[in-house]
Amino acid sequence: MKYFLFLPVVFLSVLAPLRAAGIPDELKTNGFAIGCQAWTFNKFSVLEAIDKTAEAGGKVIEFFPGQKLSQEEKDVKFGHEATPEVWEKVKAKLKEKKVTAIAYGVVGLDKDEAKCRKVFEFAKAFGIRVINTESVDSIDTFEKLVKEFDIKVGFHDHPKRPNDDKYRMWDPNYILEVVKDRDPRIGSCADTGHWVRSGLKPVDCLRILKGHIVSSHLKDLHAPLPSGHDVPYGTGVSDVAGILDEYRAQGFEGPISVEYEYNWDNNVTDARQCIEFVKNYKPAAK
Repeated sequence: MKYFLFLPVVFLSVLAPLRAAGIPDELKTNGFAIGCQAWTFNKFSVLEAIDKTAEAGGKVIEFFPGQKLSQEEKDVKFGHEATPEVWEKVKAKLKEKKVTAIAYGVVGLDKDEAKCRKVFEFAKAFGIRVINTESVDSIDTFEKLVKEFDIKVGFHDHPKRPNDDKYRMWDPNYILEVVKDRDPRIGSCADTGHWVRSGLKPVDCLRILKGHIVSSHLKDLHAPLPSGHDVPYGTGVSDVAGILDEYRAQGFEGPISVEYEYNWDNNVTDARQCIEFVKNYKPAAK
């Protein structure tokens, strides 16, 4: 009897590494870990992006590779290729502003394991939970590192390219085919704005990818055209409330990044409105 009671304990201990740790409640806003993608503030430095994320009410931030470190050190770039000294300056700013690094991307992941490992080591050093990429061809390489580091990888989608049939990242059915038989920590970085620009309805895309959403760039656009620009959540055509309903139904808690690609010089207020929308969101009645 003791033998059979022991087996489940061993079995669970083996399975435990296959499940990335959940997001702490203190990093969530109304049940979602939402903050800013530093690309929102790409005209500024990474230290300023942290300041602006905090000002917008974000508890978390998604970094991207190559942003300048500061206005004083404009030629110094931040990312996985930066020096430990640069990393420490960014960590100090995060601590000062009480903002947590949660995601990194969109970044290329190399087929060469040593080069790919650099990105995962950087993510581990910052406590980052999701790396966002479009490097489908490197999946065999980084799947090993996903298991080793217990860090998720999300496949990001840009809009459909009318003159490039080889680009398929915009299609949720394609992403599903790529990830469905892989480690469950490999999934979709759902960029809802780019789905709208591709002529798709985000909620439909999310349902196709049910159980495979690992991160999101949440956008609302003023028009469903390739030229559609970002607007504060709830004021455009993207049905952000419906998207949040679907996220909640799927048990997806984030990370969600406000990637606000408009009003570049002064968009903190817009980003704050987006985060406030999520803060005040109430699920649809069933």
